[in-house]
Amino acid sequence: MRGYFGIGVEGVHKPMNLGALLRTAHAFSASFAFTIAASYERDEGNLADTSDAAGTLPFYEYPDAASFWLPQGCQLVGIEIVDGAIDLPSFRHPTTAAYVLGAERGGLSPAILARCAHVVKIPTRFSINLSLAGALVMYDRLTSLGRFAPRPVRAGGPTESLPAHDHGLPVFRRQPPK
Repeated sequence: MRGYFGIGVEGVHKPMNLGALLRTAHAFSASFAFTIAASYERDEGNLADTSDAAGTLPFYEYPDAASFWLPQGCQLVGIEIVDGAIDLPSFRHPTTAAYVLGAERGGLSPAILARCAHVVKIPTRFSINLSLAGALVMYDRLTSLGRFAPRPVRAGGPTESLPAHDHGLPVFRRQPPK
């Protein structure tokens, strides 16, 4: 899969939620993780983060929304239940993205929402657990951008194999010397 992604939270209050999110991000091959205006006790979070993702992945802690930054070209994607949010199954993930979830009770701040290139929501009847929401978004990214055999029309596993990758001919940006 081309590109990269990171995931983080703004204002999280429960270290176990963040620990579970970090462990899942590590499992889904996140490139980095972050917190914004959060108090994260790593010792408590490690009870859920048994892979020590915060010690393995690049992990950034920003004191507030104003100090938060992303790599050039990386699009911020908010995960929040707000008017105008795109339903996750209808969303095309950017190749380079950072996903941000809001605090358990307050959601994303207006400052962070204003910086989001996209805001998506998981089409559920009510809000779900922060770490579960992050896991669903990462899984959706993997299934929509990864290479897998096509789903069959009927119930069960794939009936077709994954097509072989065609590398194509080399592309030269400049003409090679003669």
